[in-house]
Amino acid sequence: MSHFTRIKTQIVELEYLKRALADLKYEYEEGNKVRGFGGQRTEADLVVKTKGYPIGFKKRGEAYEVVADWWGVRGVNQKTFVQEVTQRYAYHAVCDKLQAQGFEMVSEQVERGGQVHLVLRQMA
Repeated sequence: MSHFTRIKTQIVELEYLKRALADLKYEYEEGNKVRGFGGQRTEADLVVKTKGYPIGFKKRGEAYEVVADWWGVRGVNQKTFVQEVTQRYAYHAVCDKLQAQGFEMVSEQVERGGQVHLVLRQMA
């Protein structure tokens, strides 16, 4: 019986995922296996190091899923981790896409609850 939990995400671009993890100060490596209870292992495209079992990201179809044996992950809350990574991923995706459309960031403000407000202007 597998202890691994798989969580679907909307993450599709590996580069933005890497930037999000770096922003959140997570160490990661590409192309490895995630280990779990009883020596079980599963493939992952990107593996995040934790104090216990690692957290993996595996491409399934168009998007990445989070895969981990959360019972053995230490120092990282599952829900918080997924929310924070998703938010930082979206931040990088939006900034890059808007910059490609000719927008420039004027200011960025992070609210108390973690919401990010961006003010942009389009260059003529």
